[in-house]
Amino acid sequence: MKFRIILIAIILGLLAACSKQAESTPVDSPTASLPTVVALTGQALLAASNALTQSVSPTETTLPTKTPISSTPLPTVTPTFEAGFTEHAQISFLSPGPLSSLRSPIKLQLMLVSGDSQKVLFDLIGEDGRLLQRLLKPFQHFSKGAYQSIELSFEIRAVSEVGYIRISTKDKLGRIQALNTMPVLLYSLGSNQINPVGNMIYERTMLENVKDGDSVFGGVLNLKGRFWPFNDQPVFIELLLPGGEVLASRILNFKGIDPESFETTLPYKVTQPTLARLTFRQDNPSLSVVDPDLKRNIYVYTMEVLLNP
Repeated sequence: MKFRIILIAIILGLLAACSKQAESTPVDSPTASLPTVVALTGQALLAASNALTQSVSPTETTLPTKTPISSTPLPTVTPTFEAGFTEHAQISFLSPGPLSSLRSPIKLQLMLVSGDSQKVLFDLIGEDGRLLQRLLKPFQHFSKGAYQSIELSFEIRAVSEVGYIRISTKDKLGRIQALNTMPVLLYSLGSNQINPVGNMIYERTMLENVKDGDSVFGGVLNLKGRFWPFNDQPVFIELLLPGGEVLASRILNFKGIDPESFETTLPYKVTQPTLARLTFRQDNPSLSVVDPDLKRNIYVYTMEVLLNP
């Protein structure tokens, strides 16, 4: 009897163990196998990618990207002070300086004498001579000059190009009284890099024997002084009559862009006292388009003299 009871207990225990084992046997479950599926799928995609990379030759596709301004340091201007060139220009640039890299809008700062017309013309010129922007501003005349701040906007198709900021004034009769130019680099992308103005604040013409408003007699205007060329182009010296006609002229040729001394004469002929404008001007050969009014002038310096017979 005891043996039968023990045997039944053993059989029941074996049955319980089998049942428990059956319950603990894993079955297919989508949730349980998801990490494995993801891993296998990733490996398959990676393998396919590697296979495609090895079997297909790459092709070059040009995408529009923002081209940054080169990190190469741009040339800067170190101020140099030449003997006699201490008079501030009638149009003195304070900022930006030569070959500054500029995006639109350009923040221009200067000291200027407006001229007798009390108007100032601001031009931004592209490298092919096209006019990017022109502003004509009224400006009260101050003989010692006054501070002026202005913005010039532009749009260019290329990433960069050479540009010129040209500022000019006129007298009451419409003759150019002063003109000055600042060469800059125009960029459609990137950041501004402002160079110092260096010696650009000074007048490039120094006369030793003639001053504004002087009277001249004898039919000859004697000129002696120094000139600081913008470039290697000749310098034109002219006597302009009230209507703009050229009464007398001379051409000076300099060896380079360093300051040089000069001495010349301007013979003239008048029958009565005549107020003329003595003009020094130099051209910019880089401008392919000629302005009918300002022509290719890169620099103009003038003063009035009273011509007597």
